Amino acid sequence: MPAPPAQVYARHLGLFLLTLLTTTLAGVQLTRGDVGLPPLGVWGLPPLPGPGEWARGLWFALPFLAVLTVHEFGHYFVARRNRVATSLPYFIPFPLGLGTFGAVIRIQDRIFSRREFFDIGLAGPLAGFLVAVPLLIYGFTHLPPLDYLFQIHPEYARFGANYAQHVYPPGAPDGISLARPLLYRLLETGFADPTRLPHPNELLHYPVLLAGALALFFTALNLLPMGQLDGGHILYGLLGARRFNRLARVLFIGFIFYAGLGLFSLRSAPDTWLYWGPAYALYLGLVCWRALPTPRQGLLLAAGIWGAQLAVAAAVPGVLGNPGWLVFGLLLGRLTGIYHPPAPDDRTLSRGRQWLGWAMVVIFVLCFTPSPFK
Repeated sequence: MPAPPAQVYARHLGLFLLTLLTTTLAGVQLTRGDVGLPPLGVWGLPPLPGPGEWARGLWFALPFLAVLTVHEFGHYFVARRNRVATSLPYFIPFPLGLGTFGAVIRIQDRIFSRREFFDIGLAGPLAGFLVAVPLLIYGFTHLPPLDYLFQIHPEYARFGANYAQHVYPPGAPDGISLARPLLYRLLETGFADPTRLPHPNELLHYPVLLAGALALFFTALNLLPMGQLDGGHILYGLLGARRFNRLARVLFIGFIFYAGLGLFSLRSAPDTWLYWGPAYALYLGLVCWRALPTPRQGLLLAAGIWGAQLAVAAAVPGVLGNPGWLVFGLLLGRLTGIYHPPAPDDRTLSRGRQWLGWAMVVIFVLCFTPSPFK
């Protein structure tokens, strides 16, 4: 028996408000220059925010959640327009990191056409992108004076505008910095006052820029051209099932190869191989099990990926991918899948939709960065 409408709305609103709280607390902690536990002031957790910190947390949470909300409602309204039943967005609060795992809608009907997959998949990232870009432009055109940063780091004030030369001299260890994708750099060049731009390692203290940069990254994350992600729906619509699934296999192999690159090398300590080697072998087996037509081929693929990683690590000592992607690779390999099912109506998209789809591929390239944090 379906739940009463009031109960459904209360559930969605409650999840949104809880996510607003967790992302605000995450914004406080991020603008302190840390990626870690929420500032709750109990059980050894970071101290509670002051009034100014609450304001910075909200300046991160509100624009960041606005992009996520517009993204999900883009899916929702296009699905409803195509008479595909779907739920309202479910926001996913999380007490660490960014304060959320994003938001999702649940499609409650079968999608029957390639065009519907394309339209519904494209609507979310396009809508979110159209909010993220003005958000970043606003952030760049409303940069506070350097006194704002000196209030957070009073020790920088004696250096003035040249603080970065003294705080981050060549060869000094870097702190936490936010990676800036190509589109971010282009907007920065076009709209920001260079005298007010923060050093990349201080970018976390600027909540609107932080929200905008992460909005670009989340847009790119959804546009990854694999499986049931938005990018998978879009590229499936452009290429059709057979060509897309061949490409998705290659992209997934490259994705896993990069994620684990450098974790092991022929120079790794015996303890590393003893304790972590079996776990990594199990991981590769799990994510590759369904990547090829038979499990045996999948296991051979896993061995081939590990062998290639070791070969590159031997040829380029110190090379390192991004192990954080391994978790996402597990979700793709075991839960959502890397392939796209064919729709009963597999007619080719119109010329206008094809142009729009390839434009989204360009947007993916402009927004993607291999690692949001360094």
